[in-house]
Amino acid sequence: MANIRTVSKLAGVSVATVSRTFSTPEAVSETTRKKVVKAAEKAGYRPNLLARNFRAKRSFAIMVLVPNIANPFFSRVISGIESEAQTRGYSILLGNTGGRPQRNAEYAGMVHTFQADGVIQLSAYDPFSGIEASKRPPLVNICECLDAQSSPQIQLDNAGAASSVIDHFVALGHRRIGVIQGPPDSPLTRDRLAGCQRAMQAHGLNLEPTAIAEGDFSTQSGFDAIDALLSLRKRPTAIFCFNDEMAIGAIRRIKDLGYDIPVDLSIAGFDDIAVSSFSVPSLTTIQQPAETFGRRAVEILCDMINTPGSVENARSTLPFKLIIRGSTGPAGQR
Repeated sequence: MANIRTVSKLAGVSVATVSRTFSTPEAVSETTRKKVVKAAEKAGYRPNLLARNFRAKRSFAIMVLVPNIANPFFSRVISGIESEAQTRGYSILLGNTGGRPQRNAEYAGMVHTFQADGVIQLSAYDPFSGIEASKRPPLVNICECLDAQSSPQIQLDNAGAASSVIDHFVALGHRRIGVIQGPPDSPLTRDRLAGCQRAMQAHGLNLEPTAIAEGDFSTQSGFDAIDALLSLRKRPTAIFCFNDEMAIGAIRRIKDLGYDIPVDLSIAGFDDIAVSSFSVPSLTTIQQPAETFGRRAVEILCDMINTPGSVENARSTLPFKLIIRGSTGPAGQR
């Protein structure tokens, strides 16, 4: 039966190093952690995690609050979280909140009962609001960030990314541009809409209120929103959807109505989910570093857990990239 000495020999490290890897993984280098974990898997060794957790007074688990677990973008973020957490000796717990405050609070409350050591929040909601700073559990807010900065936050330059889509449309000769936005109360919607308006004003254009259709980030809402935009007296020649799922729904409806993309209408999305490159036509979109969101959040959260008070409530911004594919083309092709 495999034991800690078996793992020590396979990994080429001391018994003490193997013990530290499983008891206090943050005290061991990433290279050594990976070597020990690989050796343990090969030997079939399973450490007594219950005893470890009891000694350390930790659960070695991270609570991840996700507004919609079915969202492909969030799936990639979770993949990054899980990958980094595993290398640091942590497991993850997923709470599918549906954007409901009560469920957010219930799942986040697991840190108070020692079922989790910290929380990664993927929506603009603070489950620990009202708790004084010195007593707040470790929390990192990513993707959709709060305006009030009560914890470290990792975000994208959503306004800048949206501006780059508008710039792309204008460079192709489009002047009548419409958007399908997300929920009005979402910070993502607000920032992306602001970026659109700023870019259009810079080009001497206006984003007319009638050219803004409301969605909810679902494929169905993109499908449903198209009719209103295409029924306008001066219909848009280009439409920017605030995520890829809505863009894919919009593409389906546009085709049903007999329009050709991009000859009659250009479409762009946001997120660069996997299916975007396989849609017909392939979708022009904003690429977000989803896995990096997840990995960076775990790095910061582990620092907060291991050294309370050592991490500032800073806001960091990750880069975006405009991916140009077949769904956008020159205006006035016919």
